[in-house]
Amino acid sequence: MTVKVAIAQMNSIVGDLTGNAVKIFDYVQRAMKQGADIVVTPELSLVGYPPEDLLLRSAFYSKSSETLLILAEQLKQFVDVHVLVGHPLQQNGMRFNAVSVLLNGTVLTTYCKHNLPNDMVFDEKRYFSSSSESVVFTVKGIRFGINICEDTWYPDAPRGARDAGAQVLLVPNGSPFHMSKQHLRFDVMRANVTAQGLSLVYANLVGGQDELIFDGNSFVMRQDGAVCARLKHCQADLQIIEFDGATPKMGAIAEPLSTEAQIYQALVLGVHDYVTKNGFPSVLIGLSGGVDSALTLAIAVDALGSDKVRTVMMPSPYTAEISWLDSREMAKRINVRYDEISINDCFLAFQNTLSQEFSGLPEDTTEENIQARIRGTILMALSNKYGSIVLTTGNKSEMAVGYCTLYGDMAGGFAVIKDIAKTLVYRLCDYRNSLSQVIPERILTRAPSAELRPDQTDQDSLPSYDILDGIMALYMEENQARADIVTAGYRIEDVERITSLIKINEYKRRQAPVGIRITHRAFGRDWRYPITSKFRD
Repeated sequence: MTVKVAIAQMNSIVGDLTGNAVKIFDYVQRAMKQGADIVVTPELSLVGYPPEDLLLRSAFYSKSSETLLILAEQLKQFVDVHVLVGHPLQQNGMRFNAVSVLLNGTVLTTYCKHNLPNDMVFDEKRYFSSSSESVVFTVKGIRFGINICEDTWYPDAPRGARDAGAQVLLVPNGSPFHMSKQHLRFDVMRANVTAQGLSLVYANLVGGQDELIFDGNSFVMRQDGAVCARLKHCQADLQIIEFDGATPKMGAIAEPLSTEAQIYQALVLGVHDYVTKNGFPSVLIGLSGGVDSALTLAIAVDALGSDKVRTVMMPSPYTAEISWLDSREMAKRINVRYDEISINDCFLAFQNTLSQEFSGLPEDTTEENIQARIRGTILMALSNKYGSIVLTTGNKSEMAVGYCTLYGDMAGGFAVIKDIAKTLVYRLCDYRNSLSQVIPERILTRAPSAELRPDQTDQDSLPSYDILDGIMALYMEENQARADIVTAGYRIEDVERITSLIKINEYKRRQAPVGIRITHRAFGRDWRYPITSKFRD
C-alpha cells in the first residue's frame, strides 16, 4: 500500500491567524490535486513562529482554537486527507506547543511538544509546558508518529514514537537558519530518528520574522539516513513524497547552494519579509561609495525591486570624488532613484554653534560623529516624510567594536548586514557580481573609509579586518577564552584590544536596529551581556 505525504513549506505571518489558515487551505487544495493522503505544515503554522509574548495572552489561545476548528470545517471537503497543523494549545491550566491532525472536519488527535528549547534564540520554557505522550495514527496501514522540531534533537521523543508503533516520523519545524545549519540537521536526524529505524518527513517553516530567517530546506530521509527529497532554500514550496510501506521513494532534490548563495538569499528574504509584512511602502539607503552600502543596496533591490528603493548620497567636505562617482554608477546600474544632499552647510552650522564651547580644543571624533548624525537626521526626516524605512548599512565587525555612531549611521529601522563580518561582506559582493556586475569594481578594491576626516581609512582605528574578524569569531561566536585565542595565533595586544572593545560597546549595540541573523551567535537574542559589569577574564 502506498501513501502520499505532502510537505507544505509555507511562510506564516505571526499573529495573522486568518491569513495563515487561508495559506494552509491553499496548500491542502494543491496537494489534494496531486493525490496527497497527508499534508504536513510547519511548527505553529497557524499562528506563525515565534509568537513570543503573544503566548502569554489567553485571547491568543482562544482565537487559535477558534480558527483551528473553522479550518477543520473548511478542510472536510478534502475527504480522508490528514492535515497536520501547528498551533498553541491551552488546556487544564497549562499551555503547549501542539500539532493537531485534522481529518474530515474534526480534530483526529493532538500531539504536544516534549522538548522545549531554551537556548540561543529560543525561549520556549517561558511559554509552554512539556508533554510526554506519544501520538501515532494510521493511514492505509502505515503508522505515522509525530514529533515537533526540538523533539528530534534528542533520542527520547523519537524512541517514544517508535515504541508506540510509529514507522514514519512526521516532524513540523520552526528551525531558523544559520550558516551550516542544514548539515547539522542531517547529522542530528540520522543520530536520533533513523537510528530508531524510522523514516522521517521534516517540514520546515520559511520566511523572515524580525531578526530570524527560516530557510525551509525541508527534506525526507529514509531509515538508512539517505536524503531522498529536499525542498527549496528560502522559498515557499510544496512537494509530494510517495511512501511504499514505511520507505519513501525518491523525490525532487533542490540544487545545493554555496555558502555565499545561501546567506545572500537569506538576506534577501529577510529584507523582503520585514518590509512587506510590516507594511512599509519602500526603503531608504544612505550611500557612501563604500562596500557596506553597496551590498545593502543590492540586497534591497533583489528583495523589493528597484522601484521600492531610494538612495541618498550625502557628501561632506571629506568625501572623496570617487565615492560619489561610484555611488552614482551603482545607482545607475541597479536603476534606483539617486539623490545627492550635501551636508556641508549643516556641518558648518554645527561648527559655528559649538565654536565658543569648543574654543581651544582640537578636533577629534566629536566632529566626525556630528557628520554621521547629520546624515542620520536627514535620512530619518525623509523616512518620516515619505513613510519609507531606513535600512542601515553597518556590519558585524563594526558593531562588535563600536566603530559606528549612535544616532548617526546607526539611525534607521532595519540593519540588513548587522550579522555579516566585514570579510564576509566582500565575499557576498563577489557572489552578487557573479550573477550580474552591479557593484563597481573600485568599491571592492579601494581601502574602506568612513570619510569623516582627511585621508581617513578604517585601519587607522582598527586592526586589519582579517584579524578583527578572526578574533571576533573566536571570542564572540565560539565563546573562546582570550588565552586560547592567543594560542590560535593572534597577537595578545590585538586580542586584548578587540575583546575589550566588544565589552565596552554593549551599550551601543543595545540601541541598534533589529537586524538579520545568519550566524549561530549574533548580537541580540544570542548575546546577552550586561552593560554595567566589572568582570574581566
